[in-house]
Amino acid sequence: MGVGGCTSFDVVNILRKSRQKVTHCVTHVTAERADDIPQVFEHINIHFDIEGDNLDAAKVERAIHLTAEKYCSASIMLQRAGVDITHTYDLKQAT
Repeated sequence: MGVGGCTSFDVVNILRKSRQKVTHCVTHVTAERADDIPQVFEHINIHFDIEGDNLDAAKVERAIHLTAEKYCSASIMLQRAGVDITHTYDLKQAT
């Protein structure tokens, strides 16, 4: 949950600084853990459902990349520990 909150916060902030009109963002985190004890995380997928006014997909991808590689300390720490983290997203036009 921590990595989901961290990445969500960063993605929305980066998009707003990029003058993207984000109205809603929901983040879904799914994970696979090792069978053996300790049951460490082996894979995490962070999926963003982002709603806004005329969102630019390239700017969304850039924001996700920046949070994964530069800003989200939780994500970076897990990656350095060997966890495979992937990111996906869906965009929705605000109504």
